[in-house]
Amino acid sequence: MGSVGLLYVGAILFINGVMLLGHISGKGSAPLNFFVGGVQVFTPTYLIVTAGGDMSVIYGAAGLYLFGFTYIWVGLNNVLGWDGRGLGWFSLFVAVAAVGFAAYDALVGDNLPSAVLWIMWGILWFMFFLLLALDKDIGAMTGWVAAVEGIVTGLIPAMLMLMGFWQANALFAIILAVVAAIMLITMIPASKAISAMAKPEE
Repeated sequence: MGSVGLLYVGAILFINGVMLLGHISGKGSAPLNFFVGGVQVFTPTYLIVTAGGDMSVIYGAAGLYLFGFTYIWVGLNNVLGWDGRGLGWFSLFVAVAAVGFAAYDALVGDNLPSAVLWIMWGILWFMFFLLLALDKDIGAMTGWVAAVEGIVTGLIPAMLMLMGFWQANALFAIILAVVAAIMLITMIPASKAISAMAKPEE
């Protein structure tokens, strides 16, 4: 995933997290969902069509569809009031696929930071599954994790890439894993505190 694309993944995860925490309405978050979703459907389509059979390019583009279609679906659900269960079950599919991408990046691609990012996204999308498909009462917790992952897995890596500081080595993977662990440990009390400050939607 390119640095610019990753930057906007961070933006939309943050916005959708804030939405789940009750600070933004579903319709208020729809424009960015449609924009990021549209870009992340168009971009991999272009890359695959022009790849000339290069499987490394196709592999790099394939995962973008999982995110792109998620954001478009979120936008449609929020604007049209559709039931979220379909998106929830799709999120389970994404979570399982994320495990595969993480395993490949760690064992074959020799890119441990990317593997950690995929694991973190897999955890978040599994939470979307629990929230939307199984109606688990984890809306605030999921919002907190989404907002934090927007920063940790989107904004920070993207800025490091754009500035030329990002390195696909074990040190970066360890740093990401530590941040993820801290996030998972603190998300329950943090989600309660943030959700308590949330304003009711109009």
